[in-house]
Order: sequence, then C-alpha cells, then structure tokens
Amino acid sequence: MGDSAERILVDRSIEGDTSALSELLIRCDGRLRSRLGGQIGRRYRSAFSIDDVLQVTYTEAFLRIQSFRPTGDGAFLNWLARIAENTLKNAIRELDRQKRPPRGRQVGNLAGDDSYVAIIEMLAGSQSTPSRQIAREEGRQAIDEVLGMMPADYAMVIRRFYLEGCTASQIADDLGRSTGAVYMLKSRAWEQLAELLGDATRFFSYLS
Repeated sequence: MGDSAERILVDRSIEGDTSALSELLIRCDGRLRSRLGGQIGRRYRSAFSIDDVLQVTYTEAFLRIQSFRPTGDGAFLNWLARIAENTLKNAIRELDRQKRPPRGRQVGNLAGDDSYVAIIEMLAGSQSTPSRQIAREEGRQAIDEVLGMMPADYAMVIRRFYLEGCTASQIADDLGRSTGAVYMLKSRAWEQLAELLGDATRFFSYLS
C-alpha cells in the first residue's frame, strides 16, 4: 500500500470511518504479524496465539483510533505494534499472576451488589471503609451503564469473571477461545472499565 493511500485511510479512520479502518487493519495485518513473530515465548504458546493478540489489538484500534496522531510514514503500523506488544505483556503478566493470586483482590467470592462494590474498591485502591449502600446504588448503575458501552467480549469477561465469579476456563469455553486469550481480554477490559468509570472514589461516602 502506497504511503499516500495509507494516509488517506488513516485520516478517514480518525474521522470515524469504520470501513476505512477495517481496510487499513487488513492491509497492515501481514506486516504486523511479521513484527510480532517470535515475541510469544515458548512457555506461553500453548496459552494464546498471535491471532489472540491481534483480535484484542484490533478491538483496541477501533476504541482508540480517534486519539491516534500521525507523525510520519509507518506511524500507524508502529502505533498498532505498540498496542499489540502491550497487550501481549499484559496477558503474560496476568497469566503469571494467576499462579500467585494476591489476597483480597478476588471479587468472585462475593455475591450480588457486593461484587459491584468490590470492583469500585479495586479501581479506587482505597483502604477506607465506604458506605456500601451508596456504592450499591450509584456504583452498580454506573458499572452497568459502562459495560453497555464496551465491546461485547470485554463486557462479558468483566461480568462473568468479576460479577458472577466464573473461572477463566469457564469463560474460555463460553467464548470458544483459550484460557490465555481470556486473561488477555480481561486485562484490556479492566483497563477500559477503569477509563470509562473515571474516578471510582466518587461512589464512596466515607464514614467519620
């Protein structure tokens, strides 16, 4: 693809033309695969594939294209590659974390509204005791609203993992994907949830 043709597709994509972005991603796919080749270590190859990485990468591209600013030839491919590499790093970190899950960070053992409160506490990183009634009423509504704005796979992973207490293997079976791919989705979905919710501490009413 010529540089001028790519620039036109990039400009149209930033303006919100999803067909242009789809074409751009198709045209970049082979080059991106070449750049990612060999970056998945042997110990992780059974957990997820380049296709898993690219599926999340392309979802992120649709979510973030309006923030992309061209800086010269090859800028879009470099941008995609950074997303893919960060996606891969996050997935590896998540897989490694499952071997030693930190105490107090699991939501799945809570039920109903308490699981929503726990999500807000995790996002806020607070050690204080919030008024759970306020968090229930405001936090649940906000989380449900935000989940409706997220890509379907992202929202499903958040609901099934954090709100319903399902395991990664159960979610993988539902999606027809590998467990490693679920952890990859979970990492990106959590990041987007945090971005869309903003300052989660606004749902807390601290006790004096």
